[in-house]
Amino acid sequence: MPHLFKKHYTREEARALLPQIRRWLKGIADRRDRLRKFDEQFAERLIQGEDLGGGPINRWVQSLAEIRELLMEFGRREIQIKDLDRGLIDFPAIIGGKEAFLCWEQDEEDIEYWHDLESGFAGRERL
Repeated sequence: MPHLFKKHYTREEARALLPQIRRWLKGIADRRDRLRKFDEQFAERLIQGEDLGGGPINRWVQSLAEIRELLMEFGRREIQIKDLDRGLIDFPAIIGGKEAFLCWEQDEEDIEYWHDLESGFAGRERL
């Protein structure tokens, strides 16, 4: 049976990426916060009938572009973001001869769990 993923991570390979992944997740969270603030500001100004061209809109678009670029870093590596708010990440792996995911959440110190492709977070088992 063919594999769904081209890249499969060992626990060590995934663990080595955690510092970078933490930075990417922080970068996304920071930009999402910035977008929320822009949206609040824009909502008030739109209600008042203001034209929102120029700098504020350019910064809003730049924040979206930066989020997209950070998300693409995960996609290029076939690392899946399962829940952005929680920082829940799955790394494709081969476990017991089958395709599965190494599962990590951003508040966890290390990669300690895995689950099969279908069960998701609810099916996590300790490595």
